[in-house]
Amino acid sequence: MAMDGEAADTVIPDVWRQTDGAPVACVEKIKVLNENLTEIQEIAQDALEDALLMGCDEAQVRQVLHRLVEALVNPYGKP
Repeated sequence: MAMDGEAADTVIPDVWRQTDGAPVACVEKIKVLNENLTEIQEIAQDALEDALLMGCDEAQVRQVLHRLVEALVNPYGKP
């Protein structure tokens, strides 16, 4: 895997915020959020690398990954 801890840290926000702008204070919640984000980044990196090794266009793969994020659905109906 090409991902190192430093690269994963670059996407993790310094502060996770609630919908009202207040910081998330629960250490366990922050830990889960950071672990989830790191895992997503690792999977996306693997998918990009696989696609490139198979000769896919990098720009297209990145567009597909962006669309994937944009297509995520909030099942709770909250903004």
